Amino acid sequence: MAKKDIDWGNLAFGYSKTDYRYVSNYKNGAWDDGILTTDDQVTLSECACVFQYAQTCFEGLKAYTTEDGHIVTFRPDLNAERMQTSAARLEMPVFPKDRFIDAITQVVAANEDFVPPYGSGATLYIRPYMFGSDPIMGVKPANEYQFRVFCAPVGPYFKGGAKPITIRVTDFDRAAPNGTGHVKAGLNYAMSLHAIVDAHNQGFNENMYLDAATKTYVEETGGANFMFVTKDGTVVTPKSDSILPSITRRSLLYVAEHYLGLKVEERPIPLEEVYDMAECGLCGTAAVVSPVGKIVDHGKEILLPSGMNEMGPITKKLYDTLTGIQMGRIEAPEGWIHVIK
Repeated sequence: MAKKDIDWGNLAFGYSKTDYRYVSNYKNGAWDDGILTTDDQVTLSECACVFQYAQTCFEGLKAYTTEDGHIVTFRPDLNAERMQTSAARLEMPVFPKDRFIDAITQVVAANEDFVPPYGSGATLYIRPYMFGSDPIMGVKPANEYQFRVFCAPVGPYFKGGAKPITIRVTDFDRAAPNGTGHVKAGLNYAMSLHAIVDAHNQGFNENMYLDAATKTYVEETGGANFMFVTKDGTVVTPKSDSILPSITRRSLLYVAEHYLGLKVEERPIPLEEVYDMAECGLCGTAAVVSPVGKIVDHGKEILLPSGMNEMGPITKKLYDTLTGIQMGRIEAPEGWIHVIK
């Protein structure tokens, strides 16, 4: 297949329609066989459960063209497992792991000519999602569901490179103890929208949420996990039952320990300890790592020694190593790279 006539180097990080998407429906206690379709429209009852009670979850991952010309995805098995956890928590039927990976493979292969070429800085973003589809009036789970996967070529999250951002410690809560903070539910992101708009209006790029129970421990932002580097070079990430288990964060911790020989820790991090950190970054699929240069804690500025001009040195090594693995420049751990073509 010939690549689409797209200006790969100037793509925004946003949605654009591709040729095929995958759809499977759950009815009478079972998933159907699923199909690839060119129809990008979803038609539902006005009383569909997803509209009334937000019964929906989603995932996000990317496909890459590697240095040797293969088209691959990065650790889709973990996305499948995380979606199963999300679905179970929301009383939705789990979509089988092998079928999830097969759906991803089918969608990327069918849209091969939308996969950006190696070296362009662009990638193919893949969005699997599931929702309650039948009419539900009383507060209860749906009886029928739809699982879908679409994709879109996207440019780098940060045009011109990742420059350190400024974030604030917010008084808003992201997730309650024993709530849904650990699953990728649409409702979690809806709850964060007011806080992020308010942060932007106040001149900040993002929010730092603290634990809702005590307001003393760092949790995450509205859509990414935190990663810190201490002054002695230890890579530390927060541990909490309310944090989404980021695949990027878990991968960065492995890279830190096994590729760079760094000490790593996953533990509760008191906000007061952040004042003494050397580097800070936000981990997620979209940007991989977003460096943080300044944190404002209710008027008190925490200026990271790494500064506001570029990533800290250890964060940069982690970013370069992980993206090198994803792009095929560095040998990956077994099972991390799923080759589509």
